[in-house]
Amino acid sequence: MASTLNPNLLLTIPLAPLAGAVLAGFFGKKFGRAGAHTVTILGVLIAFILSGVTFFQVLNGASFNATIYEWIRIGELKMEIGFLVDSLSVTMMCIVTFVSLMIHIYTIGYMKDDPGYQRFFSYISLFTFSMLMLVMSNNFLQLFFGWEAVGLVSYLLIGFWYIRPTAIYANMKAFLVNRVGDFGFLLGIGLLFAYSSTLNYAEIFEKSNDLAAIGFPRTDWRLITVICICLFIGAMGKSAQFPLHVWLPDSMEGPTPISALIHAATMVTAGIFMVSRMSPLFELSDTALSFILIIGSITTLFMGFLGIIQNDIKRVVAYSTLSQLGYMTVALGVSAYPVAIFHLMTHAFFKALLFLGAGSIIIGMHHDQDMRNMGGLWKYMPITWITSLIGSLALIGTPFFSGFYSKESIIHALAVSQISGAGIAYFSAMAGIFVTAFYSFRMYFLVFHGKEHFAKSHELCREHQKIEEGNTDPHVLIPGQKPHESPWVVTLPLILLAIPSLIIGAIAIDLMLFSDFFSHGVAFKEVIFIAERHFAMGKIAEEFQGWVPMALHSLMTLPVWLSISGVALSWFFYIKRPDIPAALQRQFWGLYKWLDNKYYLDKINEIIFVRGAIQLGRRLWKSGDQTLIDGMVVNGSAKLVGLFSRIIRFLQSGYIYHYAFAMIIGMLGFLTLFLTLNGK
Repeated sequence: MASTLNPNLLLTIPLAPLAGAVLAGFFGKKFGRAGAHTVTILGVLIAFILSGVTFFQVLNGASFNATIYEWIRIGELKMEIGFLVDSLSVTMMCIVTFVSLMIHIYTIGYMKDDPGYQRFFSYISLFTFSMLMLVMSNNFLQLFFGWEAVGLVSYLLIGFWYIRPTAIYANMKAFLVNRVGDFGFLLGIGLLFAYSSTLNYAEIFEKSNDLAAIGFPRTDWRLITVICICLFIGAMGKSAQFPLHVWLPDSMEGPTPISALIHAATMVTAGIFMVSRMSPLFELSDTALSFILIIGSITTLFMGFLGIIQNDIKRVVAYSTLSQLGYMTVALGVSAYPVAIFHLMTHAFFKALLFLGAGSIIIGMHHDQDMRNMGGLWKYMPITWITSLIGSLALIGTPFFSGFYSKESIIHALAVSQISGAGIAYFSAMAGIFVTAFYSFRMYFLVFHGKEHFAKSHELCREHQKIEEGNTDPHVLIPGQKPHESPWVVTLPLILLAIPSLIIGAIAIDLMLFSDFFSHGVAFKEVIFIAERHFAMGKIAEEFQGWVPMALHSLMTLPVWLSISGVALSWFFYIKRPDIPAALQRQFWGLYKWLDNKYYLDKINEIIFVRGAIQLGRRLWKSGDQTLIDGMVVNGSAKLVGLFSRIIRFLQSGYIYHYAFAMIIGMLGFLTLFLTLNGK
């Protein structure tokens, strides 16, 4: 087996989805609907197959790290396109292409009546290309291109239904909040280039110890700490960590397939991937790791609380994503990078399954998303029911399901870590297990079990359904109608995603966590596994005896019983005694209002940042635009020209001797200047 991968094969992987996006975008009307989804699905299918081939080559020791194309060179700055394909990259490539392929197939059924059918396929294929360029990059220039490209395409997809004011608000909110994180990301990249004179990963890692020895000017901070925190601020925006998480729940305004694509395996995991890729830098700063731990802890627990009071089925899954991203982040904070990537992988499958399952339910309910209008759907949608149950069990960390192995590994890493903040993170993660189980099965019981609420009167359904202004179609089941199972193009991806959601954890845990899979290339340094201070991975490896003993042993541990307690309480509240949640809501109306307003973070942002920006803008407009630009530059230059013209006008008398006198004076002036400059 060759030690170097074929660059032409690697180049085909991102270009195949790009070709599909271009063809569907420019020739979609000519191709028709079938042609648009055929070319895009074919492009993603090619990318998935080639990613699988590459995975097995990497498994046998092959890798690739080279420049594909040098765009421009400015002094020491080289702007180039290059690929770094190692164990980390190829894992992400397989996840992205498989989940994207499932979503492409699913979209045929979900968007079949939408007038923007071809445009949507073009967008999601372009999204896949952007994410592949991000995860395959070997330098910060290409990384930033992919980083911004997924942000731009997500803007287009969240606002896909652009006639809805809420969709326009949501995509603008996502775009602006991510710019806040990107500002920090750019600062980190700028500092790396300023002190290392390169944007190439490998060259930066070679100089990492030199960077660690430098202090940040005029402060007591180390340069490497400032760089890592700036880079992580970028990850906070992209991976929706507190307090830059506010854009992600509102992104549910987009169609369900893009909700799955953004939340499962692409955009929101970009920050987790970036920190893992930059692990040789983050390992040099305990302060940065502690900062990551605290932010991840807050996100894990407090975003889970918000999922408890949601009634929109997609928003429950969205807040679940936020909480699970918090779990990945705390794993990064204790240097358990392989565990973070492992949970990223398992999460990609079961979260895509839950989102697409929610979309199937929405189809069956005639586009009603309110869980209060559902109940008893298991009889009418058996495939959606069983696959959603598998996704929910994987999410809460049920033994033998995929989510159990990754989440249990995170808990274990937190328990043994000595990084400052690990104790807080451990408490948040343990409490989050109960909260996750509660809100996940609250959704499950309200949707699939209990009384059937979709038979209520038409007017009562309208109260719970957001109706667009001027739209006479209430998009709900009218009395007498029953929910129905979705077509095969919708249910097939559910089945194919349910399989890895069930078994991938058991299959992959030994490879990803306890072998040398992540130890070659520049993905991770071996020091992560053997360092005296950051020994979480080593401790986990010492106690691992196999996937079956691990699951059996968990039956006697606290995390599993916390999950069982959350499920049991959810069943009691929403099946046995549904009057209790309503009574608690009335009793603790203040707390409920606080959660319903999402901790008032949107209000705080509006008051401090939005209004502050408006006031700042007005002041800059008055002082900068009106006073400086209009008053001094534009009008001032006009007045200066007028004054000069009036002076010159007096010299234009029309008499020849006046002009001759002016010429003589001018000649004397030039002679004086010439003699002075020559020292005479």
